[in-house]
Parts: sequence; structure tokens; C-alpha cells
Amino acid sequence: MADAGVAELLLKKLESADSGVDSQDVARDLSVDHQVIVGAVKSLQSLGDLISAEQRSSKHWELTGEGQETVEQGSHEARVFKAIPDDGLPQSELMKLPSGKVGFSKAMSNKWIRVDKAHEGGPRIFRMVETIEDSVQEKLVQIQKGIADEVDEKEKNELKKRKLLAEVTVKSYFITKGPSFSTTITKQETDLTPEMIASGSWKEKSFKPYNFEALGVTLDCGHLHPLMKVRTQFRQIFLEMGFTEMPTNNYIESSFWNFDSLFQPQQHPARDQHDTFFLSDPAVATEFPQDYLERVKKVHSEGGYGSQGYKYDWKIEEAKKNILRTHTTAVSARMLYNLAQKCIQEAKNKVETKEGQPKKQKRGGKRRKKRSNEPKFTPVKYFSIDRVFRNETLDATHLAEFHQIEGVVADYGLTLGDLMGVLHQFFTKLGITKLRFKPAYNPYTEPSMEIFSYHEGLKKWVEVGNSGVFRPEMLLPMGIPEGVSVIAWGLSLERPTMIKYGINNIRELVGHKVNLQMVYDGPICRLDS
Repeated sequence: MADAGVAELLLKKLESADSGVDSQDVARDLSVDHQVIVGAVKSLQSLGDLISAEQRSSKHWELTGEGQETVEQGSHEARVFKAIPDDGLPQSELMKLPSGKVGFSKAMSNKWIRVDKAHEGGPRIFRMVETIEDSVQEKLVQIQKGIADEVDEKEKNELKKRKLLAEVTVKSYFITKGPSFSTTITKQETDLTPEMIASGSWKEKSFKPYNFEALGVTLDCGHLHPLMKVRTQFRQIFLEMGFTEMPTNNYIESSFWNFDSLFQPQQHPARDQHDTFFLSDPAVATEFPQDYLERVKKVHSEGGYGSQGYKYDWKIEEAKKNILRTHTTAVSARMLYNLAQKCIQEAKNKVETKEGQPKKQKRGGKRRKKRSNEPKFTPVKYFSIDRVFRNETLDATHLAEFHQIEGVVADYGLTLGDLMGVLHQFFTKLGITKLRFKPAYNPYTEPSMEIFSYHEGLKKWVEVGNSGVFRPEMLLPMGIPEGVSVIAWGLSLERPTMIKYGINNIRELVGHKVNLQMVYDGPICRLDS
């Protein structure tokens, strides 16, 4: 039956009614589902003041599926009683019956049956009465016929406990005539069109009133990924600590800047294809600062700057190979080299300017001591946050592509104590106070430390970063003045994010298995400072 037809029939019933009609009664009279009547009521309400509808709630008792079965076949205890012959039945066989377990217990409490445990064939069940009255079945029949009032509430609740009866709440509408009641349904217009205005037909139309209190549709908008929220907080912390951000828009690096400039030997396992992604096009880089390249080659193959080097045949072919950078320390190497060249150039300009000035006449007294022409080094603090790539085996805490956060501080006289102090300050701003340091080996730092933080979700200590003091073999070939130390540390962006958001598997944070609802629901990241 179409909704419009149901609505018209509802209006006709309402026309003949004195006070009003109940939607449940209308559904029974029209032999339709109650929800169809509810839909017709909603439709008529949208047309204005055609009808008025008051929602009501009522409760009634309904038989469950097991209760219906009891009406047809009798209660479990009655079925057990009927199954016992005059000469009795072994208890083991009785328990195999569909109603055996429940029926046996109820029949025993009603004293309809008894158990003879001394029987030579094992426990045997006998009848204790000739006939029984199945009151459970009778009560359910009364409720089914709609005369539930004859069954008291205590008995109904007992039947409910036995899951034979259920109390159902029914919501219905009591419908009355509205101020604009009519048995004819006229569709109200929702839009005033140019055609209506031109023809004047709008004067004869009935328009649906505007609901100025209705809320508009919620606009879909983008949401920041938890990783980006934490990245923003990391960046803010670095800026608060006086760091300058390094440009990191070069995912492709030559092996020279990624490995050789960091005093990492060409036979190091990290330079194997199992750990590094090598490019096929373009396969090699061509532009290098030649003077610096020669100094790097010499410190690798022969030693220098107080080091004996690695004593191997350094090959330019290996240094030229292009790779996806394995760490942002390659960017730090470029920045430190450019910083050293800037200092050297400033020193040269200063000397040239001084030589071009006319000599001043000696005015007597002691001659001023000649100043050194050594490059003047200005302390710096750099940071970067960007992607790096490693050929890792995927697991709960490792991906082949991840973000590395790096901090670099260069100044005179920095020590391992300074590094540990900066790290404690840095991680405290992240809200991570449980830190441990473990001695480690890095080709380009000495001493070196791994940084561990306790993960409350995984209930274990998780490595969150690496750190150390850059070796002279790395810094001095660049032109960094002697006496200048560089402390640095690097950590993953993903692991602190996992700790902050309680994520136990990195693949639930990054990659194709990410639940976008997690991105939508992710709260604003506020790292405790």
C-alpha cells in the first residue's frame, strides 16, 4: 500500500472519529505494519497543521519463541512427566530428552516425579501423581488471547525469568484533527520559481513554511593526521629552544653526502642494498666540491686530523651513487659544510679589506699585537623534520619510510654532558620524562648514545632516538675550526606519536591500514611542557 494511500485512509478514519485515533489501532484496522502508519503521520505533519500527533508509550506482554512452543506442546515439566511410563525411566535417558534438564528440575520441585537411586539398573525416575495441571501453559494461553489481566504480576515475572514471556514497550501516536484539517492532501511547494512569478500561479499555490531554526548540513572538512599534529608540536619546541630549521626538500642524496662526508666507510653494512634504496635513474651524481671531496677521500684512505682513517682504497664510483636518503644527517652535513665555507670566506674578505687599507703612522708606544686571521665561528643550532627511507623489515615499530627529527648544536667546548642536558630538556617539553641512555657505535659520532623511553602501551622500553658528538674526522675536513664541537641527536617522529596516542602498531598510524576514523577522532596534540 503506497504511503499517499495510507495517509488518505488515515485522514478518512480521523474524519469519522469523535476525538482521535491511535496509530496502533489504525495499523490493525488497515492490516499494515505500524511503522507504515508512523511514516504516514510524519508525512502529514510535514504538510502543516493538517493533523496533530501526540507520542505515547505503552507496555504489554508478548510470548517469546520458547513461550509459543510451550503453548503448543506444554511446559518442559509437563513434557517430562508425560515421557515417563508407568514402570519408570532411567535418569540418563530422561536427560537426553529436549526438555530433560529444565523439565526434571521443575517437575521435582512440583513433586510430580521421584528418583529411585537404589534401583539396580541405576537411578530411575517414577511418577508420583496420576495426573497434573499444566498451569504454565494455561497462563501463557491467557496472555496470548489478550486476557493477561487474569495473570498476576508475580506469575508474569516468573514466566519472564524462564524466558517464556517478554515485556515489550510500544510507542504509538494519538492522532487528532489539526486547525487546517482536510481529507484532501495538497502538496505544498518548497521553492518559488521564476515560472511561478511570471505566470502568477504562485498566488494559488500553498507553500511550505520555512524552518529558520533548522540546522544546516555539517560541512565535510579535512583533519590533521596525528603525525602532523605531533610534528607541529616538535617544530614549535625546537623554535622555542632557539633552533633554526634546515631545508630538507631533497629526498635523493648522493652516497657522498649521505655516507662519505659523515666518515662512514664504503664497506659499511648500511651501504648494502639490503639496508638502502639505490636509484637507477639517475644512478649517479656529478657535482661535488672537489677540494672537500679530496679531503674526505684522504681521511678515509690515509687518515688525518689525528686519525689513522680506515686504510682502504676509497672509490669515487661508490660516492657518486644516488640513493633515497637514509637519514637527515646528510642535510646536517651540507649545512655544516656551508657554514664552514661561509666562515672561511668571511675571514678571507676581512684579510683583503685589511690589506687594502693604508698603513697608519706609528705614534709611539707599544705596537699592537697582530690579530689572528683564523675564521670567526658563530655558534648555531639547527633542526629538521622530514622523511627518510630504509630497507627495513616491517614490524610493530619499523617501516621502510618514516620521519626523522634531528637537532644539531655547534659551539666551542661542547661535551657529552651538554648533549644529555639538551636531550633531557627537549624530551621533557614533549612530556617524556622516563629516559635511558645506552652507549652505542656510530661511524660519525664518538661518543654515541641510544635514547630509550618507556612505552606505557607496550609496557617496555622503546628506542626513540640516537645521539652523539660528531667526530673530528667529519668536521675538520669541512673547514670547521678546531675546538668547535657539534652535538646532535635524531629520533623517529612515529614512535613518540605512538607513545602519545597509545598506538601499539606503527602500521595503524602510517600506511594503507590506517583507520581514517582515527584521524577524524584524534584529539588536539598538546605535549606536556
